[in-house]
Amino acid sequence: MKKLIAIIFISLLVLAGCGSSGKFEAQTNWEVQDFNYVNQHNKKVSLESLKGTVWLATFVFTNCTSVCPPMTFNMSEIQQMLVDKGIKDYKIVAFSVDPEIDTPKKLQEYLGNYDVTDESKWQLLTGYKQDEIAKFAEKSFKTLVKDDPKSNQVIHGTSFYLVDQNGVVVKNYSGVSDVPKEEIVMDVENLIEDGK
Repeated sequence: MKKLIAIIFISLLVLAGCGSSGKFEAQTNWEVQDFNYVNQHNKKVSLESLKGTVWLATFVFTNCTSVCPPMTFNMSEIQQMLVDKGIKDYKIVAFSVDPEIDTPKKLQEYLGNYDVTDESKWQLLTGYKQDEIAKFAEKSFKTLVKDDPKSNQVIHGTSFYLVDQNGVVVKNYSGVSDVPKEEIVMDVENLIEDGK
């Protein structure tokens, strides 16, 4: 219990409103917990289905009024850079932190607001309860997901996570401001090459 309180306290220190800002990156090595959710096309996506593929993960929600739009924009720019470098073997996985509202249709509409180069690489996931994604986020990505009792917003971290072919989080980065886009692209490329 003390560990959980400490994690929440530390997380709250770095979160502002809907999320945190500023460049943050760290070495990690956390195993992603098993999951089996649905994407924006109402198709099943699981940890097993992502095995063998490098992926970038993040947490967003469609009604977000602060950090999610710039995060999604930044991720779409990273994808364009991956395309420009000819990098093809990757996925972008965004877990909704407001699954009661974020139906597959709503997630599809949300993604349509962005200039996404190749939508087939994106997996916007839902199909679970909020307490489930809160536990999953804490165990798999060491980040907080929590309802804001004063609004219809959800407090959540703003990092991008690099996940290797075995489902291990190997690095994380700021997803809002001072996003190290070139470094992320290089890390994705290197991880793909290392796995060959």
